[in-house]
Amino acid sequence: MRHPASARLRNAGAVKRQLLLLVTAVVVVDLCFIAGYFIFDLNTGGNPARIGYAAAWTVVTLLVVLRFLTRIRSLRGR
Repeated sequence: MRHPASARLRNAGAVKRQLLLLVTAVVVVDLCFIAGYFIFDLNTGGNPARIGYAAAWTVVTLLVVLRFLTRIRSLRGR
């Protein structure tokens, strides 16, 4: 059953807030990993180190996004 428009509008502020937090969290994760790339001097490191670092970056970003999207989905489902 679909929820009435008034119920969706009631949660619109919370959804927008979670979306803003999602974008902010992804930017923070990216900034941390970019800084770590240069701090750990991976631009001169070996290829396996860079691939592992990129894989870790991808996994952390995916976890952050999934966490916030789950919250957004639960807010929209109420």
